[in-house]
Amino acid sequence: MRRTGTVLGAAALSVLGVLAVPAGARAAAVACGGGTSTGRVAVNGCISAERGSAGRFPTREITAHIRARNTGTRGVDVAYEAFFRVVDGGHWEKVGSGRVHVRAGESVGPVEVGSTTRVCGPVRVEIRVHARAGSAAWSGWSPAATKQCQT
Repeated sequence: MRRTGTVLGAAALSVLGVLAVPAGARAAAVACGGGTSTGRVAVNGCISAERGSAGRFPTREITAHIRARNTGTRGVDVAYEAFFRVVDGGHWEKVGSGRVHVRAGESVGPVEVGSTTRVCGPVRVEIRVHARAGSAAWSGWSPAATKQCQT
């Protein structure tokens, strides 16, 4: 039953799709991908892309975020890592890691994990995150993707 609740919680988070970014964030929107779980924590990888420029070349700052929801009855520390790649032919690069405390029955995020700035190109980029609640095993990967220079 608890496993079903975790899976349903992760699915509910993934249905949300695009979320508003908390105050103080720089990007317009954060898109979250499918969920995964570790112990009693459901995790979603999320991505945002902010416009910029390097001289006359348009750029995008691709930022990885994580959402975590604790379905348990006690708070837990969650460690997480995020990786980035260009879908066609790119290799995974670590963009950040961290820890957050998630209280019982509550959610945190999207929390910025790390970012990378790229010159625009007609390519699809993706991030993936995984997490570990307390001393549980690392979760599977939760991916999220965007067209790098969409308007």
